[in-house]
Amino acid sequence: MPLPEYLAEVIQSETAKYDRSSLARSARELTERYKSATFHSPAISGDAHRAAYLAVRFPATYAVNEYVFRELKRLAPEATIESILDLGAGPGTSSLAASEVFPEINKATLLEGDQRWLEFGKKLASACPRQELKDSQWQRTDLRSGFPVQPHDVVVMSYTIGELTGNNAETTLRQAWNSASQFLVLVEPGTPAGFAVINRARSFLISTGAYLLAPCPHSGECPMAGAGDWCHFAQRIQRTAEHRQLKGGSLGYEDEKFSYLIVSRSAIEPAKARIVRHPRKHTGFLHLNLCTPAGLETKTVTKSHKSVYKLARHAEWGDSWDE
Repeated sequence: MPLPEYLAEVIQSETAKYDRSSLARSARELTERYKSATFHSPAISGDAHRAAYLAVRFPATYAVNEYVFRELKRLAPEATIESILDLGAGPGTSSLAASEVFPEINKATLLEGDQRWLEFGKKLASACPRQELKDSQWQRTDLRSGFPVQPHDVVVMSYTIGELTGNNAETTLRQAWNSASQFLVLVEPGTPAGFAVINRARSFLISTGAYLLAPCPHSGECPMAGAGDWCHFAQRIQRTAEHRQLKGGSLGYEDEKFSYLIVSRSAIEPAKARIVRHPRKHTGFLHLNLCTPAGLETKTVTKSHKSVYKLARHAEWGDSWDE
């Protein structure tokens, strides 16, 4: 999944300002921090980190957000999304991805504590072909200090909650939910630590009366957490030559692992089940590992099922399963 051309061009012009050794070192540091998902301080500090983020993290984060927003649109096709509030926006990655999925968005409010990210986010938005994104409202805000804003149709916190601790995280999450008139979207790294952040948020939001939309097919206790496992998915990212050089990779792609949660103000029917591992495909049959309202199940689909088998052959990790 390549970036839109206008984003790729602006990012290339920014990363060209730094030597490759400095970018590669910063990219390694960022990758390790996101994998560990243990943020005792902001993950990004300094211009070299920002440039490395744009080169190797921005494409992955953008693709993951686009995936999550497409799942929201698929499960709630009747919803009209005209405004988005992006908390801990960085350079505006989530809002830019959302605008690709919901072209009806005409208001974007982005809150970010780092002045340099605000400046570059405005630069990215100014290159966007849509005037609504050019007119995005940016506010320099430390989320821990509160953020009195008008409700928005969608509130997104992408790789943000995990950087907060204790009471700050719960207070910010409560404010985020109070600011969402329709949906709240959370995204974290697809690591045990990142999933733990999502699972705690899931429990809290259920206690406030939120309805789970994705990926969960139910609002009971998470069976994967109960089994000592973690719920996460993967999005394949197309690598540029620069991306391969900075990360020392040879493949033309990488799989970005993530955990996410979408909750709704109204009761919208979620998927009946979710595929939580790569389907195991064999000659004439396959196994699907599913999260269902009854817990974790393994479903065997054979060639004799015909139409169901055809669907299963094309099913992927992370897909819903309604058969």
